[in-house]
Amino acid sequence: MQRSVYIRHTGIMLLIISFFSGCASMNQPSQQTYQSGSTAAPYNKPYKVKGATYYPLKTATGYREEGIASWYGSESGDRTAMGTRFLPQNLTAAHKTLPLPSRVRVTNLSNGRSVEVLVNDRGPFKGNRLIDLSHGAAKKIGLHGLTKVRIEHLDTKISLK
Repeated sequence: MQRSVYIRHTGIMLLIISFFSGCASMNQPSQQTYQSGSTAAPYNKPYKVKGATYYPLKTATGYREEGIASWYGSESGDRTAMGTRFLPQNLTAAHKTLPLPSRVRVTNLSNGRSVEVLVNDRGPFKGNRLIDLSHGAAKKIGLHGLTKVRIEHLDTKISLK
């Protein structure tokens, strides 16, 4: 009898601990690991926006490009192309053709500051912009409006942060 009470109390304690640890991590980044750019995923298939068709790359290996970056944050809580919730303070980005997810380094060419971000969304679809950074990522490199950046692919193992 005492053994079953002990087991029941242990189970309840574990349940309570797991509940509180989940609550404590609600604002913490996810630590899931993904293989970059699964071509079978629907978000890595060709897609159309505003009449233009975009063809996501099969791989980001060796990807390096310079162009205009902007930032976004008003979409807080919306779902990304990957289905995850967009949180402006996280270090994430949107790109039209990089495989999702991809990890890249974005360097602000006007001040040399860089940040590593997880590309988990599609865009930007405005003007000549190459990448949209989350507000958190933009702050790290001193981006306040539009600026020229360099994007470099980092590796294929992704840890969502």
